[in-house]
This record gives sequence, structure tokens and C-alpha cells, in this order.
Amino acid sequence: MTADEKITQWLAELRAASRAVLLARFVIAAAGTAAIVLPTVQPWDQMDLVLYLAVPLLLATVVLPDSVAATLFLFVITLGWLMRAPTTITWALPVTAMALATVHLAAAFAAQLPSYARVHPTALRRWWLPGTIALLLAPTASAAAALIQHANITGSLLVTVAAISLTTTTLWLVAGQRLNRD
Repeated sequence: MTADEKITQWLAELRAASRAVLLARFVIAAAGTAAIVLPTVQPWDQMDLVLYLAVPLLLATVVLPDSVAATLFLFVITLGWLMRAPTTITWALPVTAMALATVHLAAAFAAQLPSYARVHPTALRRWWLPGTIALLLAPTASAAAALIQHANITGSLLVTVAAISLTTTTLWLVAGQRLNRD
């Protein structure tokens, strides 16, 4: 198959795609762009390598959401933030975290479907509540971290692990998951 035939096939699949599939890919692109731009405009010096890796990974995530590109994108943005960002918590941290959570959730939804799938918009209902909870946890966790940032609390690692476990359990139950698959 030549390159022009592949492009023609891809465009035909794109025209046949449902609104839900296109919406998921648009959300990936918008949230991923926010996750790239927010750390870039901060006053601290971000490594240029983050930008050079993140942009192609975002494009690959939009085109192929079921590939490893989405995971690598999340890893690159997070690692870039951890390597150069100051230890103070600013407004950009929870917003970037919310953008990364949105990329993760939208890529997970889009990865379930081929690009030409016909999906009714009601299929998104299962994702609204867990997605909303995940997005609201980012500013909540940032506010809590800002309050106890300089406090020397004994057992703070246990508190953090307990909070993460509670969050994971809440999202699992809200998503309607069950332990047995019968």
C-alpha cells in the first residue's frame, strides 16, 4: 500500500468516525496542548527536550490513542516538571495535573474504539463521574499539599498512601467495576 492510499484510507475512516470518537481525540489534543504549554510558560527554566519529545508524542496519542505514546507523553511532562520545577505549589501545578488526567481518561476511552467506530454519545456517560472525580482531586490534593508543605508531620508517607488508596478505591467503585468477572 502506497502512502497516498494510506492517507486516502485514513481520511475515509475519519469521515466515517462518530462524534464521540472525534470528541475524544479533540479532548486529547486540547488537554495535551495545555499540559505542554503550562509548564513552558512558567518562570522556571524547563528543559527543551521536554518540548521536543512531548509534541510528537501528543500527535501520536491523538492518531493512535491505544499505543504507548499516551503513557510516554504523561511520563515526559511529569518528569520534566519534577526535574526543574520549584518546590512551591502554584496554580499551574493542579491545572497541569488536571490536563494530564484528562489526556489519560480521553486516551483510555478512545483506545477502546477503532477510529471508524460508530459510538452513541451515551457511551460517554460511564466516563463522566470517574472523570469528574479525578479532575476534582487534582486541585484538592494540591491545596492539601500546600497546607502541609512545610509541616513536619509524622507518618506523612502513610497518610499519602492511604489517600491514594482511598482515591483509587473510590474511582473503582464509581466506575462500576467488580472484583469477580462472572
